[in-house]
Amino acid sequence: MPDTRPKLTASPRNLDALIVGAGFSGLYQLHCLRERLGLAVQVLEAATGVGGTWYWNRYPGARCDSESHSYNYTFSRELLNEWEWSERYPEQAEILRYLNFVADRLDLRRDIFFNTRVAAANYDEGANQWRVSTADGREFRATYLITAVGCLSTTNIPDIPGLKSFAGDCHHTGNWPHAGVDFSGKRVGMLGTGSTGIQAAPVIAQGAAHLTVFQRTPNYSIPAHNAPLTPEFKRWVRENQDEIRAVMHSTPNGHPFRISSRRALATSAPERQAIYEAAWAKGGLQFRATFHDLLVDKAANDTAAEFIRARIREVVKAPRTAAALSDIDHPFATKRPPIDSGYFETFNRDNVTLVNLRDEPLECILPEGIRTRAGTYALDTLVLATGFDAMTGPLLGLNLTGRGGLTLARAWREGPRTYLGLQVEGFPNLFTVTGPGSPSVLVNMPVAIEQHVEWITDCIAHLRRSSIRSIEPDPQAVQQWVEKVNDAANATLLPQAGHSWYLGTNVPGKPRVFMPYAGGMARYRGICAEVAGRGYEGFHLTPDPADAHKGGQLRQA
Repeated sequence: MPDTRPKLTASPRNLDALIVGAGFSGLYQLHCLRERLGLAVQVLEAATGVGGTWYWNRYPGARCDSESHSYNYTFSRELLNEWEWSERYPEQAEILRYLNFVADRLDLRRDIFFNTRVAAANYDEGANQWRVSTADGREFRATYLITAVGCLSTTNIPDIPGLKSFAGDCHHTGNWPHAGVDFSGKRVGMLGTGSTGIQAAPVIAQGAAHLTVFQRTPNYSIPAHNAPLTPEFKRWVRENQDEIRAVMHSTPNGHPFRISSRRALATSAPERQAIYEAAWAKGGLQFRATFHDLLVDKAANDTAAEFIRARIREVVKAPRTAAALSDIDHPFATKRPPIDSGYFETFNRDNVTLVNLRDEPLECILPEGIRTRAGTYALDTLVLATGFDAMTGPLLGLNLTGRGGLTLARAWREGPRTYLGLQVEGFPNLFTVTGPGSPSVLVNMPVAIEQHVEWITDCIAHLRRSSIRSIEPDPQAVQQWVEKVNDAANATLLPQAGHSWYLGTNVPGKPRVFMPYAGGMARYRGICAEVAGRGYEGFHLTPDPADAHKGGQLRQA
């Protein structure tokens, strides 16, 4: 079979559009621009294959927390009919197989440069081009630059004294060895108890001689009750594709279930308890949908929080460990709410120890292990489940420079500022898929990705059809959107999370700003449609000089 991949050349490649990233976002954006608009478009991908987040995150237990029948593209009935998921919550390997299936089915690889990391991107105002240089010295030029780098793709390595001195194996979950890690006979230490650590701990414990979990912040978690999909359920999904998609498009979180209209405090205590019990038995993120006021009313939230804390104390046998795991200091679901497969049960194993860093703070890492105020824990392997420099980190890592030498780092020195999470003032023709200021991480990601990609595609089609040279947001529109993002967050309990990557507080020195739009995916979809319907209200649209007879600069504000 002939090699259809792009051929490497020394001279710059001039393109209509350049996409950075070959995950869910980049693959669909490539398909839309190439097949729907007929553009000359290519993708730059640092990895050796497609997958994005699911290429890199291969840690033990890595699994999606959206139900499989909703965690896929819905734009193509053929793709829906030709792929079949095996489990309620797909694991990393199955999701990666799915994305490879899509790349093959849509013949996308021929326009993707793998092993190609972006070093910098600069906007050339005179040429109206983005000039993108790669780590291996090549240059690409394109009218439109589209970042599809994901929200959780820049690993957060904590600045712990002595970390580099550790003599054993050390791995971050976001950049896991593809060959896997053998824990047999090893004393393993794991730092981090967010969703990644909660997924990894049960699997690591099964293989390790001993697992020590170092917990700074205890977390809520709902049992996943993962299981193989039955033939009956698979048939129901095939027969109800349109209805499932309609539900996902009409709900705030983009999941295939609706949030109840009942209020927690308006429900009697016995009935409320029974509702929680049923949701716990069913498992998964739908637990959050039991009452519609859980994220807006602290007293209502307290009922769910206490129910979960009580379940933790029931499951974990050692009273001191149970107390440490259930001593949670933030409202339920104000941080990313994990789902798990036996996380709390793991602490009943003889080969698992919980170290509560609130009681014995971590002092440093030694060649032989971790030292806390209480003593030293000897380790052979260290697992950093310490998360990501979320949302802004992947974009800042591209070293973007816009009009007039403005760097993205300087533009965002006090926190990210976008219009609709789609564009940044001072960076013409730059589009950010699921960027800060969009619902992104607060919703089922494929739903947010499809909406963004389709909006960007329609926008570029409008620009080309109308002979528009460039588009970027007005300062006033950006300011108003930033205020809307803040207002939407402040109408909920989300800013009360304290130490949260939603706020950027997990990265020292990062501005404390609530980054995603919390107004809901359905509402956001409507806002974006209105903006486009009004001639891209809030954007500067600069006509091509060749069409000067149409008048001066168009301003839609």
